[in-house]
Amino acid sequence: MDEVDEGRDGAFRVDRAHTAAHLYYVQNRTMDAIARELRTSRSTVSRLLSYARAQGIVDIRIRSPHEAPHTLESRLAARFGVTAHVVPMPGDLPEPERLTRVALGAAHVIHDLVHSELTVGVAWGSTLAAVSTHLIPKSVHDTTFVQLNGSGNTYTTGLLYASEILSRFGEAYGGSVQQFPVPAFFDDPETKRLLWRERSTRRILETQQKMGLVVFSVGSATARVRSHVYSGGFLDPADLDTLAADGVVGDVATVFYRADGSSDGIALNERATGPDFAAFREVARRCCIVAGESKLTSLRGAIAAGLVTDLVIDEGTARALAEND
Repeated sequence: MDEVDEGRDGAFRVDRAHTAAHLYYVQNRTMDAIARELRTSRSTVSRLLSYARAQGIVDIRIRSPHEAPHTLESRLAARFGVTAHVVPMPGDLPEPERLTRVALGAAHVIHDLVHSELTVGVAWGSTLAAVSTHLIPKSVHDTTFVQLNGSGNTYTTGLLYASEILSRFGEAYGGSVQQFPVPAFFDDPETKRLLWRERSTRRILETQQKMGLVVFSVGSATARVRSHVYSGGFLDPADLDTLAADGVVGDVATVFYRADGSSDGIALNERATGPDFAAFREVARRCCIVAGESKLTSLRGAIAAGLVTDLVIDEGTARALAEND
């Protein structure tokens, strides 16, 4: 029997994977029966089905038989007005494993949200780095992925780190990418105001104004898997003291906020290169991805600020969020 030749034309392999997936998932044929029909081996059928899942030909969704109006996702929707996607998992998982599972769940949600002729804002950080490695390829056209905020600091330009995340999005969906080659924070607010007048910078800012989707997480100084903005040399001790004095509980794309969602009067925001929250709230879909209860306070602040329309979250943190304050 013929095996799938890895060197064959990609279109042939996609067609074979599509046929195998349809026979298996729609027609309920066994892998042995599919192998006979395709004149190949059972192990090759298994590889074709795995390939179909990896390429997004197959989108598997699991729905609980106990769904009801008072499910956890419904409770979050009713209380916070967000579309929640709760990733089920045991409560005793270590934080890195919890992040990996949430990243996998987020990849499926993003797969549904991304479409042709869309501009997508992408933040950088530990969570988005994990998500970017699990993206499910999808064929779209005229889709642009733009970096939400600068990534440089006094130790590094940050371009490699941020560009790897952005490039994975572009590769998964066949879209173009627009980097934002500026620091995460300027030393002087006046420098930011001047650079924001430059044509090269305005081009990125104008691209951000077209965003129909943003994908981000919330930063937190107390998260067990430390947010990159707090661990990557972006903030010095004086900055951290200032944030504490301002009552800051977290950030989105290096723009900081308090527990009640307010961000006015936070000095560091004057030097930050992330998007203004008023403009951020104008984006139709704002997908926040959170893993771990150590980010709960920061998440609540982001929701209070009106920054979240879609939420991908692990089960334990979702239950804690749904509880009364």
